[in-house]
Amino acid sequence: MKRYTRLFSGAIMAASLMVAPLAQAVNITGAGATFPYPIYAKWAEAYNAKTGVRLNYQSIGSGGGIKQIQNKTVNFGASDKPLTPAELDKDGLMQFPTVIGGVVPVVNIDGITSGKLKLNGEVLANIFLKKITKWNDPAIAKLNPGVSLPDANITVVHRSDGSGTTFVFANYLSKVSEEWKNKVGADTSISWPTGVGGKGNEGVASYVQRIKNSIGYVEYAYAKQNGLTYVLMQNREGEFVKPGLASFQAAAKYAEWDKAPGFYEIITNEPGKESWPIASATFILMHKVQDNPAVAKEVLKFFKFAYAEGDKMAESLDYVPLPDNVVSLIEAHWKANMKGKDGSPIVE
Repeated sequence: MKRYTRLFSGAIMAASLMVAPLAQAVNITGAGATFPYPIYAKWAEAYNAKTGVRLNYQSIGSGGGIKQIQNKTVNFGASDKPLTPAELDKDGLMQFPTVIGGVVPVVNIDGITSGKLKLNGEVLANIFLKKITKWNDPAIAKLNPGVSLPDANITVVHRSDGSGTTFVFANYLSKVSEEWKNKVGADTSISWPTGVGGKGNEGVASYVQRIKNSIGYVEYAYAKQNGLTYVLMQNREGEFVKPGLASFQAAAKYAEWDKAPGFYEIITNEPGKESWPIASATFILMHKVQDNPAVAKEVLKFFKFAYAEGDKMAESLDYVPLPDNVVSLIEAHWKANMKGKDGSPIVE
C-alpha cells in the first residue's frame, strides 16, 4: 500500500505547512493493525489540517500494536483482535472499537472478475487446509456452474506477521469448519498448513496481484485500492453476498456493544440474509492509568473528532461508522476508566 503511505505523509506535510502557527501542538503516536490504516490515514489528514496535531501511525500488524502498547512505546495500540477482559486487566489496558469493516478473499485467476467466483466457508477452509489444491476441484466447480475454472494449482497467500486480520479470518474458518478449528484455530499468528506469507494487508495484496492462480485475504479497502478480484461468499443463511458497505452494515447490526464486557465483541458469521460473513470491528488499546495525561487527552480528542466528523470519510472507504449510541458508550467508558497517576480523570 505504498500509495496510502505517500498520501498519508504527503498530506500531513502539506497540512502542517497550512497550520504553521500551531506547530507547538502535541503530536500523538500509535501502532498496530493494517486493517484500519486507510481510514486512520484519512482521519489523520483531516484532523491535522483542522488542529495542527499530527498522528504518526505505524501500520505494523495487530500483534506488533499489542506489544508496543504493552511496552508503552506508543500512545495507543490498534488491533482487529479484541482482547478479553482478563487480558486487558493483566496489562492495565482498556479498549474501544472505531469502525467495522470486512475481510475479503481475493483471487488472481485469468478470466475471473470480481463477483464471478462463489465460495462457501467449508470450501474456503479446505483451500487453506491444502485439501483443495486445484481451481477446477469438484467442490469449487459445484458452487460455480458455467464458470470456466483452470486446471491449475492454487497458491495460498496469508499473513506472515502477527495480524488481527488473520485472527478474524481464522475465527470465521473456525466457526464453519470443525477441522480448521481443531487443527489450526484462531489467533493473530497461526501455523499455516500451506502458502506464502506477506507482511501486512499491503503484502498480501501485492503477492496476490503478482502470483497467478493465487488466493489471499485482505481488508476490503485494500482490495478496492489495488483493483483485486474479490469472491462472493455464502453466508450462514445460504445467500451469496458481495463485500461492501451494505453487507458490512448488515453484519454490524448484530453487535451487542452494551452487553460486551470491555467491548469484547466478534461479529464473524452473523445471521441475516444480507450479512457479509467475515466482518469485524477494529479496536484501540490504551492504558487506564496514563503517565502523560495531556497526550492521552489529545488521543481521545482525535478519536472524538473521528466519531463526530469522520463518518463520511469512513463510508467512502467502505468502513461502517459506529452508531451514536455506541459512541456514547465509548465516551462514558473513557470517563469512567482512564485516569492520570494521581487518580484524576482524563475526561472531565
